[in-house]
Amino acid sequence: MARKCYVTGKKPGSGNTVSHANNRNRRTWGVNVQKVRILVDGKPKRVYVSTRALKSGKVTRV
Repeated sequence: MARKCYVTGKKPGSGNTVSHANNRNRRTWGVNVQKVRILVDGKPKRVYVSTRALKSGKVTRV
């Protein structure tokens, strides 16, 4: 199961970390997701939800 937000669909991003000498290395930026119980179709379900979705009130916690 991937670390992806159930509500917003946010997932890890990728890119380069660039040093002062302009050397480039591939890296990933993780997503701030929490495993919480929310109501999905009226039933509680344990899913990954991004903290932004939790903070904005897009989901109802159980």
